[in-house]
Amino acid sequence: MSKFDALDTGLVVTAHGRHFIVETPDGERLTCHPRGKKSDCVVGDRVRWMPTGSGGDDEGVIEHIEPRRNLLFRQDEWRTKSFAANLDRIVVLVAGDPMFSESQLTRALIAAESADIDACIVLNKTDLPQAALARERLAPYRAMGIAVLETAIKRAPDEARAVFAPLLHGRTTLILGPSGTGKSTLINLMVPEASAQVGEISTALNSGRHTTTTTRWYWVDRAQATALIDSPGFQEFGLHNIDAQQLPLLMPDLRAHVGGCRFYNCTHRQEPGCGVRAAVERGEISPSRWRIYGEILDELSRSPHR
Repeated sequence: MSKFDALDTGLVVTAHGRHFIVETPDGERLTCHPRGKKSDCVVGDRVRWMPTGSGGDDEGVIEHIEPRRNLLFRQDEWRTKSFAANLDRIVVLVAGDPMFSESQLTRALIAAESADIDACIVLNKTDLPQAALARERLAPYRAMGIAVLETAIKRAPDEARAVFAPLLHGRTTLILGPSGTGKSTLINLMVPEASAQVGEISTALNSGRHTTTTTRWYWVDRAQATALIDSPGFQEFGLHNIDAQQLPLLMPDLRAHVGGCRFYNCTHRQEPGCGVRAAVERGEISPSRWRIYGEILDELSRSPHR
């Protein structure tokens, strides 16, 4: 039995600096801070907390983080930082306007694969002419077995709801997507009370804090079996926790050909008898995916974060 078992339980639904909104089992939300200087909590964490009793701005102290099923990271120039935990699925929302970055998409899928989280891609704005090119660029992902769904959230909200409802049902899903892709439209479609929830969080964290940059948890249903997590900073997806030698095994199209390499420690860059490079030459791995693999491998090989 843990020394924390007697403490109250809670779910971290918003994280902003050293301030967290923790939701209790009866639905009450209160502002907490972690014990000590280090802040390891992320949205999706199950925690043990206790009241502060100090009369300060925060109402509770987070004493313990329960074991996580998985953990995702974001990366900036200086450090790797965790930002979401205990996910069931990642949905990467992309579009042709603005045209999605295949590098960002690949990094998100690699992070999901590394954390053993189910991932799928949703192409939004299919009513626009740019969707044809976006669909063509997504063909390699369909070919490697990744689910690619299509919708037009703003033009056909009822159809979009029919696409997303079974995708999200009964799961905790992280929605990823760059600005302009339709992420906010999606959240407002699936969570009509989203703006009210954001307002409550802003009040709890004090209106002066920039809550627009925070990671947030939304309940989709009254039974609280389905949840969405929205997080900004798509381009900063962190992969520096991944071993460079494991990278090709986290990319399904490359992984399928690793067994054909002459050398067990092949980097798939210049070694003779490389099954992966042969697959690229045969057109079985797209040139863009091959280029992105090389970019990420170089980053991981020289990473100061390891």
